[in-house]
Amino acid sequence: MTLINQLLPRYQFSEKHQLLTRAAPAALLDAALRPEISEDPWTRRFIQLRELPDRVWGALGGRSGLQRQPAFGIHNFTPLDRDGDQEVAIGLVGKFWQADYGQVRIADADAFTQFNEPGVAKLVLNFSTEAAGDGRTWLRTETRVFCNDPVSLRRFTPYWWPIRPVSGVIRKRLLGRMRDGAESR
Repeated sequence: MTLINQLLPRYQFSEKHQLLTRAAPAALLDAALRPEISEDPWTRRFIQLRELPDRVWGALGGRSGLQRQPAFGIHNFTPLDRDGDQEVAIGLVGKFWQADYGQVRIADADAFTQFNEPGVAKLVLNFSTEAAGDGRTWLRTETRVFCNDPVSLRRFTPYWWPIRPVSGVIRKRLLGRMRDGAESR
């Protein structure tokens, strides 16, 4: 059973992307967890746009959950598990539809799987590899989101539809940066 199926077997939302590369599986999965991989100019702009209203509100003296936080990034995720050179999974727990993401810090995979607070969603982002033949490797990513009650589902659904295309662009760029980082090593 894959890690993502162990960590989040039930979910309402999913998004998948893949690319073919000549990089070795181990190098690809190592790249997934390097902070500089997520330092992409387009990703940074998308995050800035997403966070702009809350940051401006805070700068004007309003109550802002983001005012003293760095921009959202890979550092917000908790490493959950790795299966050799085949898969790595990271997770988030929060109220992603809120301006400040409503993130709940979790310590590890056990805390993630046990978390069941109403009104809060869980997200797993995984990266997996598969031999494609002739020395190439498929690099894949899947994002799954589980809302454990009707309240979180009602709040997350209208957030998902506009954010999903942007999330797709970010994931595709992330796969490309992982490929480039792994191939350059």
